[in-house]
Amino acid sequence: MSDEIPATALSRGWGPANVYFHLHLVSDSTGETLQAYAQAVCAQFEEARPILHIHPLIRSDRQLERAIQMVEDAPGLVLYTLMKPEKREMLEQTCLRLGLPHLSVLDPAIAMTGRYLGIESSHRTGGQHELDQAYFDRIEALNYTLAHDDGQNVAGFAMADVVLLGISRTSKTPTCLYLANRGFKAANLPLVPNVPLPAEVEALADMTGGPLVIGLVASPDRIVQIRRNRLMALNERDETDYIDETYVRDEMTQARKLFLLKGWPMIDVSRRAIEETAAAIVALLNRRKTEGRLTMAGNNDF
Repeated sequence: MSDEIPATALSRGWGPANVYFHLHLVSDSTGETLQAYAQAVCAQFEEARPILHIHPLIRSDRQLERAIQMVEDAPGLVLYTLMKPEKREMLEQTCLRLGLPHLSVLDPAIAMTGRYLGIESSHRTGGQHELDQAYFDRIEALNYTLAHDDGQNVAGFAMADVVLLGISRTSKTPTCLYLANRGFKAANLPLVPNVPLPAEVEALADMTGGPLVIGLVASPDRIVQIRRNRLMALNERDETDYIDETYVRDEMTQARKLFLLKGWPMIDVSRRAIEETAAAIVALLNRRKTEGRLTMAGNNDF
């Protein structure tokens, strides 16, 4: 058995592993899959800071050679999605020569799926980005969401898949845009103290087969913090009710009472990322699809 110590970023002299490291993402498509994968992996190492080198749309030998040159100039981890065997081999041989860790991130999932189905994969480049019906559905959802953001065109809310309600700074717009990118038509309306809901939104509570209405809530101190940051970014220094914790607490109490009265489910976004809030919303949509009309009783925060 060899006593050789495995090479690490530290032993190679690239700098402390808990500060920065080079991360190359090489793809023959847009690279979106790789970026999402890398983000999920790097999130598990809070002290590490990746220096990203993104090499998308690698279709020719010349393009791959340029990417390889950058890998040689800034050695680090190499993640890739290359469907053509000859291009994979070129990159892998470079990594082996330089002693760099490298991984074709789709291979394990493709191999497992192929074994389960008993068929060979097509090795099709960028297959997930074809202009199929799902693509056009996403474009339609994005157009709808942009046209029904922040209380615009409430008469069209009945055509939504989901309607988000909440006081200012509860992440309604970014959550709607994230949902739209997944093909869901999402509208949102800000709740303003002492301003009644539009009749079109009131009617959604009794609409059979209509959109799922969800209330977004958060802790008052979290809302105050976000609002203060927002005002600072706008160079606004005046103290107003907008950032008064007592006022904000009353806003949130009124919102919760409304959601409970209408039987609309609530999601607490205090410590959730946009992706996590969207995942909870999709789960509610799927549950309603399988169980029929979703009704909530009591204080049911997700």
